[in-house]
Amino acid sequence: MAVHQLTRAEARQVAISAQLLDHTQPPDPMAVIQHLTCLQYDQTAAVAPSADLVLWSRLGSAYTPEDLARALADGSLVELDMMIRPAGDIALYRADMADWPGRGEISEWQAALEDWVRANDECRRHILERLYDENPLTARAFPDLTIVPWRSSGWNNDRNVIRLLDQMAARGEVAVAGRRGRDRLWDLAGRVYPDDPPVPAEDASRIRAERRLHALGVARARTTAVPGEPNHVGEVGEPATIEGVRGQWRVDPAYLGRSFEGRTALLSPLDRLVFDRKRMTEIFEYDYQLEMYKPAAKRRWGYWALPILHGDRLIGKIDCTADRTQGILRVDAIHEDAPFPRRTAAAVRSELADLAGWLDLDLVT
Repeated sequence: MAVHQLTRAEARQVAISAQLLDHTQPPDPMAVIQHLTCLQYDQTAAVAPSADLVLWSRLGSAYTPEDLARALADGSLVELDMMIRPAGDIALYRADMADWPGRGEISEWQAALEDWVRANDECRRHILERLYDENPLTARAFPDLTIVPWRSSGWNNDRNVIRLLDQMAARGEVAVAGRRGRDRLWDLAGRVYPDDPPVPAEDASRIRAERRLHALGVARARTTAVPGEPNHVGEVGEPATIEGVRGQWRVDPAYLGRSFEGRTALLSPLDRLVFDRKRMTEIFEYDYQLEMYKPAAKRRWGYWALPILHGDRLIGKIDCTADRTQGILRVDAIHEDAPFPRRTAAAVRSELADLAGWLDLDLVT
């Protein structure tokens, strides 16, 4: 098979088109989520929750957060591993759930995880019995009956019940049935997921990789493992090189040879176009970090700065905050990586005005 030789500009245009951020308008939220395969569930609302920002970036002000809430409430969408996914895609994960903590010869950390769940089987059974008898419950409803506590670097120390629920979800025993504020509501998986037959493990892994590549457009065959949705795609698609960038890349040929018409968009810091920071740096030559965990004095761009997409380039960041008590979207800074031409600046201001209108806030710059 011939290796596609892409320039950086061609790789950027493939990635933007695949993420539905070109001039083409998707029809509705479900179409966007089906195509992207997942939305990260993050409730940081300095501007708006990330999943809502991702959908607004594709659909504009025609999208309302109630659209997403309804789809989660009626079971069209489900939450798995902090990702919102189409309910029908759960069939692609059932084989992995059945083989938890892994198939074949498992690693040392997988064996330790299995031992930890087995040691706390009394607590696990209590959770299943409570859920069988009662409505969906938050983790706070379950007493901590664990025998062996969860140990970590510190973040998850003593969060025993929550960590056990996470492993039970990975095993396909329980599932997130909704949210009560920031708390997840848990129920038996059989009451949440559709009763579709599982796709065999090898086929499921290939299908997930194919859909991931179709959503990313161009991605590395292999990368460092990350929590949640992977950034690599294996051997699906077709091989490619990117001018000036090292490594083995795969491209979805469906995007090659297309005409490209870009637009201006403000992105969530967790948008998949920029989520893989290594790919972002290599293809877009863009410097960006999410700085919400940094002390304020050490931030360059802001707590929840929104990357700015214009055409096929990422050109800056907007430090803004939705102050709902004051009824304003406050723009503290527009960081221009290079000075914006007049038309570019006008397009960015137009997107900011649309964002403020969508949030039903007055824009204050």
